[in-house]
Amino acid sequence: MKYTIRQFQQDFPTEQACLDYVFHKRYPDVTQFYPVKGRKCYANPQGKQIHPLKGTIFEKSSTPLTLWFYAIFLFSQAKNGVSAKELERQLGVTYKCAWRIAKQVRSLMSGDDSPLTGIIEVDEAYIGGKGGNRLKGGKTISDKTILFGMIERNGNARVRKVISSGVRILVPQIQANVDKTATIYSDSWRGYDSLVKVGYDHETVNHLHNEWVRNNVHTNTIEGFWSQLKRSINGTYHSVSPKYLQSYADEFAFRYSFRKFPLPMFDLLMKQV
Repeated sequence: MKYTIRQFQQDFPTEQACLDYVFHKRYPDVTQFYPVKGRKCYANPQGKQIHPLKGTIFEKSSTPLTLWFYAIFLFSQAKNGVSAKELERQLGVTYKCAWRIAKQVRSLMSGDDSPLTGIIEVDEAYIGGKGGNRLKGGKTISDKTILFGMIERNGNARVRKVISSGVRILVPQIQANVDKTATIYSDSWRGYDSLVKVGYDHETVNHLHNEWVRNNVHTNTIEGFWSQLKRSINGTYHSVSPKYLQSYADEFAFRYSFRKFPLPMFDLLMKQV
């Protein structure tokens, strides 16, 4: 469902309209409360007050809610994400303010931790750094940051930043995030062989022998996800610090997981506030 800039401007023309929206979303059953003039709160005739921004990404921010809402709208419309420099230009704020807004909006896209089920494709991706990976003494040496992805066929995505691509790191990640009833598809890396020992159905395709698809077994879904994520990072953000890479990975996993959600992305993000 599309949500256009014209609809957004009609829904949120003023600061009070934005505050009213947050209030009614967070306190739908509260009655007899009225907005307090000059303050971001509501009160009833008995003097009780409600501060609807408390505990949200807007709390203690001096930036107008209209700008916050517009930033969320921009994120909801941009398939490839929104950089802080773009927010700086669009909102007319400092880069520091834009970066903080982007970080907070991205925090709304953390997703849930319920176990993945069904057919799950798993794979690793190497992000950032200089040059390619290189081998030394049989081990991969790289200054790139490693992401480990798990994607349900026609379902949700989950990505974790890991310190290495070793079996002692990746297999526990699968155990923590994938239900034991799931079937896991992967490439032929030998570390995945232990998945059967810990109780998973597991099948592989051998990319080294140019085997990409065997019946229903493939990792094309997650490889397509990595392609989208890397294009977005290179094209929109240009580079991402390893310190914050997890939040960017969460953003694109969230976008993937809710790509077919019936509500507009803007409404979905506002539900997370």
